[in-house]
Order: sequence, then C-alpha cells, then structure tokens
Amino acid sequence: MHQETWPTPLVSIIVVNWNGERFLTDCLQSLDAQTWPNKEFIIVDNGSTDRSVEMLRQWSSGREKVQVLWLKENTGFTRANNLAFRKAEGEWVALLNNDAVVRPDWLANLLRRGNRSERIGMIGSKILFADPPGVIDKAGHLIYRDGQNRGRGTMEPDRGQYDQDCEILWPDACAALYHRDLIQETGGFDDSFFAYGDDADLGMRARLLGWRAWLAPEAVVYHRHSATAGAYSPLKIMLVERNRILLALKNFPLPILLQNPYWTLRRYGWHLYAALKGTGAAARFAGQHGPWRLAVNLLWSYASVVRLLLPALRQRRIIQRNRRLSSREVADLLRRYEIDVRELALRD
Repeated sequence: MHQETWPTPLVSIIVVNWNGERFLTDCLQSLDAQTWPNKEFIIVDNGSTDRSVEMLRQWSSGREKVQVLWLKENTGFTRANNLAFRKAEGEWVALLNNDAVVRPDWLANLLRRGNRSERIGMIGSKILFADPPGVIDKAGHLIYRDGQNRGRGTMEPDRGQYDQDCEILWPDACAALYHRDLIQETGGFDDSFFAYGDDADLGMRARLLGWRAWLAPEAVVYHRHSATAGAYSPLKIMLVERNRILLALKNFPLPILLQNPYWTLRRYGWHLYAALKGTGAAARFAGQHGPWRLAVNLLWSYASVVRLLLPALRQRRIIQRNRRLSSREVADLLRRYEIDVRELALRD
C-alpha cells in the first residue's frame, strides 16, 4: 500500500492517561523519538491522582504542538479520545495507550499503509507483550459470531507469522492509526462503552461504511497488557461482555443478530468446560474472585445493557440505514475473520 499524495501529513498523536506514573515516562520518551517529523500531541488526563499529573506538566511545559486536556474525573477511554478528536488537526490520528512503548519508526510504518482513496483508513500495529518478551499481544482482531472479539495471534510466540502486509478486520486501539474522515463519518467511539470493545465497535461501524483496515507489521509496539485495569478485574470482565452485546445489537444485520443467543450459549458452554478444566480466562477469573463471581458478573453485564438499550437501538437504526455493506457481505466479513469458539474459551 502506498501513502497518498502528501509527503508528510500532520499526525495527531493522542495518549489517554489515568494514574499512569509507572509507565508514562517510557511511553512519552518513545513518542519523542519518532522519526515522523510532522506531528502534534494531544494528551488527555482522566482525573489522575498520582504523580503522572506532575510528570505531564513537566513534559508539556514549553513545548510546541502539545495540548493537555485536564479532566476532573475518569471519563473512560472512549470519552477522553472523543474529546481529543475534536482538538486534533491532523489528517491522520494515532492512538497509543499510556502503558505502551513504540519503536522510533512506528508512525512512519503506519502511515505507509494508509490510503484514503482506497478507503484504507484504519492501520494496526504488531503489538507484543512487554512481559513476557517475544509473545504476541495482537496483530489485528478476530471476532466470534455473537460479537465477542479477541486479538489475532494473542499469546502466540512471535515467529514472524504475522509479518506480512495484509488486510485485517480492524486494529487494536492500543496502538493504531485512523484517518480523520473515518472518525468524522463514524462519529468516533461510542461514549457508553467507557472502555474495552470500543475499538471493535468503531472498527465494525467503519467496516459497514466501506472502510478497510490494514496491518503494518513493522510498526512494533511493546504493551504492558491491562496494566491500568488489571487483566481479570470484575469491572473489565463486565465491560467486555456488556460491550460485545452492544456491538452486536448496533451493528449486526437482523438475520445475523437473531442467531446471537445460540452462539452466545455455545460460547458459555465452552467457557464452563474450560473453567472446569482449569484453563482459559474463565478459570483465571474464578481462581482470583471465586466461581460464583462469574455468574454475578454475567448478571451485571446484562443489567448494564438494559440501562443502555434504548440509546443502542436508536444508534442501530442510524447504522443500519447508512451501512454500505449488504447482509451477505457482513456475514462474509464475519466468517473471514472468525475466531474458533474453542480458541476463545480455552486459550488465555
């Protein structure tokens, strides 16, 4: 893929911070080292109460092309980024988690794959775990038929198996590049998601509008996975399950949406099997919080969906009215990037 006519378009780099004093310095230093010359920084602090506030003040003092948005409370990943989108002046917008570190050529490699005229407006990084080293976090995303999604290649040793340029379903927003027009057409993230699954919802809505996504395997990122919320926190697990329901409810054409209960029950069955065998995320969560907390969290997820049901249905009407892909094309897309339910349940 070739970059469009401009040689060095402006890139708006957005970092959302919440109590990130442990890893913020490494993140910002890696962004300072970027070889791409034409960039601006927009940092959003989500009401931090630790030393990261002072760190950000020192880092931003006296710098040009730096904006810091100071929020009074934690508004979540979605709201914070949407506020930053309104301030961004770049043709492209790059998102990076505050617990991630990038190589100096990260931006340059992302931008080489972007192509507005071909509707390639989402570019994904090859994200590796900072610890353990040499293990893949995500190289794009895969999706299950009920809306649950997972990183492509998650927990696989990095043997170069994802080092080929290729189309992906959508990128992980931990470290991704989006075209400004895509953000404007989709409206950005859904604020009601708060965190987790938000990039999947944005990616799905962009896909329905005819946008495409590409992997930039040389754009390497080292990620301290779930360093902010914790990999198996009850809040995270609730949000993951709730938000996959919202994703399906808003984005799936009716013939696919009507099949959702079957695929969900099938997934729950495999999660139960995995928990009994002591493997997978369900077993890890039950080991930390107790088996009954799994049931409580599931009820919490569905209760939270009920509260958001009417706004989601209103959004669904707009999304389905404006989508450019037919129901058959959406079904083909989901099959092309489908994750096997056994991998989803049995692998951590």
